[in-house]
Amino acid sequence: MQLGLIGLGRMGGNMRERLRAAGHEVVGYDRNQEISDAASVAELVDKLSAPRVVWVMVPAGVTESTIDEVAGLLSEGDVIIDGGNSRFSDDGPRAERLRERGIGYLDVGVSGGVWGRDNGYALMVGGEEADVATCMPIFEALKPAGDFGFVHAGTHGAGHYAKMVHNGIEYGLMHAYAEGYELLLASEYVDNVPGVFKSWREGTVVRSWLLDLLDRALDQDPELAKLRGYADDTGEGRWTVDEGVRLAVPLNVIAASLFARFASRQDDSPAMKAIAALRNQFGGHAVKTD
Repeated sequence: MQLGLIGLGRMGGNMRERLRAAGHEVVGYDRNQEISDAASVAELVDKLSAPRVVWVMVPAGVTESTIDEVAGLLSEGDVIIDGGNSRFSDDGPRAERLRERGIGYLDVGVSGGVWGRDNGYALMVGGEEADVATCMPIFEALKPAGDFGFVHAGTHGAGHYAKMVHNGIEYGLMHAYAEGYELLLASEYVDNVPGVFKSWREGTVVRSWLLDLLDRALDQDPELAKLRGYADDTGEGRWTVDEGVRLAVPLNVIAASLFARFASRQDDSPAMKAIAALRNQFGGHAVKTD
């Protein structure tokens, strides 16, 4: 199958290589011309034969403008895939705009990170069945071998919604490992914290790929001394908590892990200053000052 792929960063570039290794023809475009197969989006479209499929793999801030540019160059019967971390609520209106031009649209949540080229990518797809069928050879090449790693999750928006929840769960899992790490580090009993995590990688109920990655990080830096305790977020955790509020679903762990990331960015918490002041006011408790 032939595919146009816009955005050849850490994910898109590796996806191109995995697809080519499976025998597909991929025409890639990136603003970095050193890695691009086409000088422009228009040239990329010109190199494709109808009916065309173009996969957009760009940062959220430029997704809409990129899709609009591509749509202006495509024809009835073509399909656009958004594989970025777009908000699910954007997908329905976007699909409707493209449908008016006769262009199909799929939203695809992609998980696999920098390891996907070798291990495969988990794909969560939203859209119409006919468009999914058209693109299935591409999905089969990208997903891991075997029965898992792919789902047609539902209508437009379902793919990005599933990826949003996936990332919310990821927040919670990572934070549970992180809290366990900190408790082990503080304990007077345990003197081989990296060894404990390594021992958990087989035979335990907490084994996972995230645990394997934490073990790898501890092998490289046993005390994580080279890192700052600062964790960013790209939006999906916030959207997940928003949906929990909208649907009255308690998301205690996911919400706490999101707020912990916010706390990680504060050098000196204003909230904790207020608590220290209150303890001093009502109980005369000692405070620490600069």
